[in-house]
Amino acid sequence: MTALNTLTPSAIPAEDEALREPVRRFLAEATARIPAHIRARTWSGYDPEFSRELGRRGWLGITLPKEYGGGGRSPYARYVMVEEFLNFGAPVGSHWIADRQSAPLILKYGTEAQRQKYIPRVCRGEAFFCIGMSEPGSGSDLASVRTRAVPSGDGWILNGQKIWTTNAAHCHYMIALVRTSGEAQDRHKGLSQVIVDLSLPGVTVRPIRDLSGDSHFCEVFFEDVKLDADALIGAEGQGWEQVTAELAFERSGPERIYSSMVLFDEWLAWLRTPAGRRPESLRLAGKLISHLAPLRAMSIAVTEKLVRGESPIVEAALVKDLGTGVEQLIPAAIADDVFSREGQDVPLELLNTLNYITQAAPSFSLRGGTRDILRGMIARGLGLR
Repeated sequence: MTALNTLTPSAIPAEDEALREPVRRFLAEATARIPAHIRARTWSGYDPEFSRELGRRGWLGITLPKEYGGGGRSPYARYVMVEEFLNFGAPVGSHWIADRQSAPLILKYGTEAQRQKYIPRVCRGEAFFCIGMSEPGSGSDLASVRTRAVPSGDGWILNGQKIWTTNAAHCHYMIALVRTSGEAQDRHKGLSQVIVDLSLPGVTVRPIRDLSGDSHFCEVFFEDVKLDADALIGAEGQGWEQVTAELAFERSGPERIYSSMVLFDEWLAWLRTPAGRRPESLRLAGKLISHLAPLRAMSIAVTEKLVRGESPIVEAALVKDLGTGVEQLIPAAIADDVFSREGQDVPLELLNTLNYITQAAPSFSLRGGTRDILRGMIARGLGLR
């Protein structure tokens, strides 16, 4: 059975869908004064107080067990909330990675002491995590990791470098994929995951300013960083298995569909006015919606697999690859529509939002795995290689 025919239509249960209205009411007020070009940065936006407010409302860690401060709800509940966060352009970057994948990873592979230490703080919006996977010169080839943690007394000594690490400058911890034995040419063997306190001596974080003027990407350097023995997550040498499971969390959610949604909504709002309405633009809107609707259905079907306790690695890669293609199509199509209107005034906020998304869009098909890597995974899942 292939990945393609295991994604059957699914529906969000009524008890989870009921979350949508209170979340919308809160977000409508919380984001009312934030201009669209700022809201378009949604899951790279840094606002720790906003994250703590979500924690107070019980909206962080909603799928995590109640004994660790979570909500004990199904992945469908988180899907509904994330969908609304992204549609409104809420500044969720502070807690995003911790809530989406770091806490679930610790829950699955961590010790009881690690669960007690980190997960309740994630649920309160008090512990922010970043991902330490990519390295300079490695591209998307995670198996060529050179950052190394070597045993030292009752702990580890960490040396190396990570790059493209989202919001590392604002985070408390990194879960890093490191080599604990062997060499880079050993590929998947000898890889492990460790939790790094980014305030430790020997850790240096340098933000990278991009074309849009943002600096949420960072490079992180480790020089003789001393880690305690309990920094290791799971079993030594099992890092590759763990990181592929973690990437399924990263690739399966609605964030791989809605990165351009604030722009799309700003454009649709203009089309609803007499100044912006024209038949060819409305046809284009329908075409884009026809792309989004089946992608959302596929994403919800992946969520159903998570509900059943499965690890939909190939299916998540399929949704991510198709989703980022549509995310990149939206700004290109809107730009064609906007700039084909000779002599017509276009709202400044729409132009500002289009400008930002156009600059950011090339990264959509890089983050979370490049197209080449994802299509290789899909081909293997279909038995084509």
